[in-house]
Amino acid sequence: MSLRVGLGFDVHRLVAGRPCILGGVRFDHPTGPEGHSDGDAVLHALTDALLGAAGLDDLGSLFSDRDPRWKGADSAKLLAAALELVRARGWRVVNADIVVATEGPRIAPMRATMRARLAELLGVDVDAVNVKGKTLEGLGALAQGAGIAVQAVCLLERP
Repeated sequence: MSLRVGLGFDVHRLVAGRPCILGGVRFDHPTGPEGHSDGDAVLHALTDALLGAAGLDDLGSLFSDRDPRWKGADSAKLLAAALELVRARGWRVVNADIVVATEGPRIAPMRATMRARLAELLGVDVDAVNVKGKTLEGLGALAQGAGIAVQAVCLLERP
């Protein structure tokens, strides 16, 4: 059996008038991630982690923000397409661990819902997905509620 680890990172500005979708879950929040697609920084970081572990191109290469096909795209669909590529190479997801850093929407109240949705999208048990929300302790622009940063790590195995 072969194992590979992938690391993904994404950051988005939070702006008024955008829905706040993180990890495929809609938050009740006055601002949302700005982006060419739906701006779901959690799914973007997770997708990059999966692609990296499988040795594939990154999210921006596969789904360019210069391509009008991806304007307003549901990031869950981008993740599904990336998973197809990962699985076509013979890999399967073992687990994923995600850190969401923001002073914007509070992650804790939606954590269980996010874990369930991410597990569904990845085709794994809920206990194979973890999500942690972190504040930025007053450091920098993100700490003023201006944005969100996400780091994701995943483990793939090829039986």
